[in-house]
Amino acid sequence: MARLDEYRTHLQNILKHHGNVQLRITNEEDEIDREVICDITDDHYLLVEVGWKGLKPVDNHLIHVDIRNGKIWIRRDFTEYGVANELVDLGVPKADIVLAFHAPYKRPFTGFAA
Repeated sequence: MARLDEYRTHLQNILKHHGNVQLRITNEEDEIDREVICDITDDHYLLVEVGWKGLKPVDNHLIHVDIRNGKIWIRRDFTEYGVANELVDLGVPKADIVLAFHAPYKRPFTGFAA
């Protein structure tokens, strides 16, 4: 349980960090916010952008991570360095990280959990 609490804390801190990164708004008509969503009961973690770009609505999820069966499942990651690398830097073993944005047959070749 302590390990899961540690993983939850790491994920919340990573999302908050990326959520605080300044957005580049190109003009006054654009209104885009970043929201960090952490469901620690069911272990779902998201970073989303919502708002408007001109007359078009914006609803993008930049990071989507779940914890399933004691492993961290990275489903979407649009960061430059990579959430998986950030987790490894924090001491999370690669065997506890699944790059779920890769097809199941590719996962054994990623160096992370399959």
